[in-house]
Amino acid sequence: MKMNILIIGGGGREHAIAAKVAESPLTKKLYCAPGNAGIAEVAECVDIPVMDFDAQVKFAKDHKIDFVIVGPDDPLAKGCVDAFEAAGIRTFGPRANAAIIEASKAFSKDLMKKYNIPTASYEVFTSDKEAIEYLKKNEKFPIVLKADGLALGKGVLICNNLSEALDGVKEIMEDKKFGTAGNKLVIEEFMTGPEVSVLCFCDGKTIKPMTSAMDHKRAKDNDEGLNTGGMGNISPSPFYTDDIADYCMDHIYKPTMAAMASEGRPFKGVLFVGLMLTKDGPKVLEYNARFGDPEAQVVLPRMKSDIVEIMEHCVDGTLDEIELKFAKNAAVCVVLASDGYPVKYEKEVPVEIGGHFGKNGYYLFHAGSKIKDGKLVTNGGRVFDVVATGKDLPEAQKRAYEATKWVNFANKYMRHDIGNKAVAAFKASRH
Repeated sequence: MKMNILIIGGGGREHAIAAKVAESPLTKKLYCAPGNAGIAEVAECVDIPVMDFDAQVKFAKDHKIDFVIVGPDDPLAKGCVDAFEAAGIRTFGPRANAAIIEASKAFSKDLMKKYNIPTASYEVFTSDKEAIEYLKKNEKFPIVLKADGLALGKGVLICNNLSEALDGVKEIMEDKKFGTAGNKLVIEEFMTGPEVSVLCFCDGKTIKPMTSAMDHKRAKDNDEGLNTGGMGNISPSPFYTDDIADYCMDHIYKPTMAAMASEGRPFKGVLFVGLMLTKDGPKVLEYNARFGDPEAQVVLPRMKSDIVEIMEHCVDGTLDEIELKFAKNAAVCVVLASDGYPVKYEKEVPVEIGGHFGKNGYYLFHAGSKIKDGKLVTNGGRVFDVVATGKDLPEAQKRAYEATKWVNFANKYMRHDIGNKAVAAFKASRH
C-alpha cells in the first residue's frame, strides 16, 4: 500500500533518509518537519519544530499521514514516538523508555555491566566533589569524561592528565557547558584501537546490522581540534572483518536487544553501536537510538533494500522475515562546515552549487542550509555532506574530494584526510 509519510528532523541525516524514502515504491507523498533547503527537493517541508509533538500529531491527522519516521535524538528521548503512537499513527523509532539507551550514558553503562556486554570500565558521579576525589586517586591517564545526557554528540572530553580532568569536571558539572546533560558524570577508562560505527535495524526482538561505517569526529586534520558532530565518514570499515561482525552479533548486538527487552524497554528503530576494536576484542563505546550523522549519509546510499519496507517490518515486529541487502561498493562523506565550527561561525553566507550531484553515485546532502530571499545560504556549523560511492574506498575517497570543489561559499571549511586511515588499511589488506 502506498503511504503518506512524514519525517521529523531537518539535518543531513534526515536528507539522506528522505532521499531513500523518496525512492521507495511504497511512498505516495513525503513530508518533512521542519526539513531544509535540500530536503525540499524530495519532500514537502513543513515549518514545525522537532520538539513540537502536538503540532506534529495535528499535522499528521490533518494530512492523513500513514507512517512517521523520527530522525533526531532529542525528540526520541522526550517521547515523540509515544505521542504519535498514542494518536494511533504507525511510527518508526524507539519509544522514550528505550531511547534512554542514548539519553543516559549512566543507564547504558549500567545495562552493559548487568548483562556482561563488553565496554570500558567506568564510575558514575552525581557530585563534582566525589568525581574530583576519584580523579585524584586515579593513576591512569588519559581518561574519558562523559556528560550523562544528550549533548549533540559533543559531551565527551578526553583528558590527558589530572589538571585537564579537573577542568573537565568543572566544565561539565559546575559551569554546565552541556546544560542539564552534565547533572551526572560518567568517568571511564580510555580505550584505544580503530573506531567502527554499526547501525542496526531492530524490531524489539530481532536485530539486523547494516554495513559498517567509520566516523571522523575531530574538527581538524589528523584528528586535531575539538570534538564535533562528525566531519566525515566512510563505509565499509576495513577494520570490521567478518569474524569481528560475528563476535559482535553474539556478544553485543543480540545481548543488547535481549537486555532491553528484559528491562521492559523493547528497542524498535535504529540502534547505533559505536565500537572500539581494542586488543582485548571489540567493546562498546556508546549507543545511539537513531541513525548516526553522518553515518546515514554513507550507509543509506549503499543500501539496496527498500527502506520503507524494512522500517514497516521493524514497527510490526517481523524483521526476521526480510533480508537486508547492501551493494559491494564503498562510500565516503566529506562534511563542508562553516569555518570556526564547532565554536563560533558566520551564518547566511551565499552558496553556489555546480557539478553532477544526484547522478553516477554523487550525492549532496544538506545539513545546515536555507533559502533566504530566493537564494541558498548557509544556516549552521555543518552545512553540506558531500558523498561519493566508488568500487572501493580509494576510488570513493578520490571522487568525494573531487566533488567538494562543486560547492562554494566564503567560509567553507573541511578536513582533507577523511578516510586516509581506512584507505591505508584497505590497501595493506590487498598486499
